Amino acid sequence: MNVISFLSAMVQAGTPLLFATLGEIFTQKVGHLNLGLEGMMLMGAVTGFAIGYNTGSPVLAVLAAMLAGMIGALIYAVITVTLKGNHEVTGLTLTIFGVGFASFVGNSLVGYKLPDSVSQVFAEKPIPLLADIPAIGEIFFSQSVLVYVSYVLVVVLGILLYKTKYGLNLRMVGENPGAADASGINVTRYKYFYILMGGALSGLGGAFLSLAYIPVWQENITAGKGWIAVALVIFATWNPYRAVLGAYFFGGLDIIGFRLQKFALPVPIYIINMLPYVATVIVLILMSIKKSKENKSPASVGKPYFREER
Repeated sequence: MNVISFLSAMVQAGTPLLFATLGEIFTQKVGHLNLGLEGMMLMGAVTGFAIGYNTGSPVLAVLAAMLAGMIGALIYAVITVTLKGNHEVTGLTLTIFGVGFASFVGNSLVGYKLPDSVSQVFAEKPIPLLADIPAIGEIFFSQSVLVYVSYVLVVVLGILLYKTKYGLNLRMVGENPGAADASGINVTRYKYFYILMGGALSGLGGAFLSLAYIPVWQENITAGKGWIAVALVIFATWNPYRAVLGAYFFGGLDIIGFRLQKFALPVPIYIINMLPYVATVIVLILMSIKKSKENKSPASVGKPYFREER
């Protein structure tokens, strides 16, 4: 197995996880546990593919996918922020809705291929000079444009979270919304904004799968990646920079079974295909055992905020 080729494929496979994980990090940073990532990714994937297939416009396809994810997140936000509904139940319901939506819309698209005007835009495009760097160039700088977008997003969102007053405000909302409210921060506005941003990024993760990674529509295209992204948030300790390593690691586990098929293995390939999900369980157990302030979730995650009780 060519190691450089495998690492390059690992970055590709990890990119949709990275988008969804970044979105969920910011959703949880304002105090909301959204278990609907799988549903929002599927909504983004099928909407992006449908728009790309029917219009031939890559820009409209990406925007439509992000909008679909935002609509899913808006449903979640209205129920959990405005109506004070249960976060976990609402997220699970959103996943069920997203799966049904993707099946309904995608039923007539199964087996269809994106037009060249879309698929070629999202094909691998080496960055001049950077792609010539030995090993690193092929791994990181000979990728789809959406992979490059993910690099930029990690840096921008990391700066936003740790280096700006808006990042300080959103962290305060997640830790103590009552204190944030008392200091003049519009808690509801922050919650809506970052929940919707999380939905848009989840939709973008789904779009990567249907527009760049597998440009032919197929049922259940996300294959549980939304659930893995939820665990990756904990693995990354709510840090956008660490999310990169986690996403690529789990991306590698996701593709290693396919890469090893040509070898005579002493274990069934199905066991190897289970690795991402087994690793997810192990990560959750280890992070639960390792008690530290750094590994703790924002204090208000999963708790509806009632302004009258502050």
